[in-house]
Amino acid sequence: MDTRSIPGKPYRGKRVVDLVILAIVAVPAAILGSACAAAIALNSRGGVFFRQERIGMGGLPFRVWKFRTMVAGDNPIFPDASRITSVGKILRRLSLDELPQLINVATGEMSIVGPRPTLGYQVERYDDQQRQRLNVRPGLTGLAQVSGRNSLPWAERIAYDIDYARTQSVRTDLQLIGRTLKTIVTGDGVEGHPEDDPMAVTEASTS
Repeated sequence: MDTRSIPGKPYRGKRVVDLVILAIVAVPAAILGSACAAAIALNSRGGVFFRQERIGMGGLPFRVWKFRTMVAGDNPIFPDASRITSVGKILRRLSLDELPQLINVATGEMSIVGPRPTLGYQVERYDDQQRQRLNVRPGLTGLAQVSGRNSLPWAERIAYDIDYARTQSVRTDLQLIGRTLKTIVTGDGVEGHPEDDPMAVTEASTS
């Protein structure tokens, strides 16, 4: 995969594309999100939302919105199945736990399409080439998400993300959105996060 000669910023008009897509999905996303929130509240105690610091474009930290999928309390970054609620398993399988990140898109911290935002300790381990991943806003979905997702080693995911940053366009974004819908239906790559991956190993925990 050729990861040379990538642009230093998103393509012209990318923010407009994000806002147009937001306007189209706002009402159905609000209805679906309300149903998800109600299911979470009825299924287990604790807040409906979960917020966590991630690293965005230019290496700047921000807090992502997610629906809570684990039991209340301190949870590891890579939880075992016993920590995930029954509703949480469904939300994860359908990627609905990421739906609140439309808020991050609305505020300009994320795009609809781009590399998934990663944790600070992972970014600290990037080499100079891998840091090119930070040249664009993180996204709800991206090339790595439709090319194997969590089943891929982190180095391979990052390579896909850099390739996206190099080739990004309106057409590419629309194609990736279409491929994402298929990935959600099939569930390809939803399981993964190998804990022995050098980019993933950590002793840290998150709540």
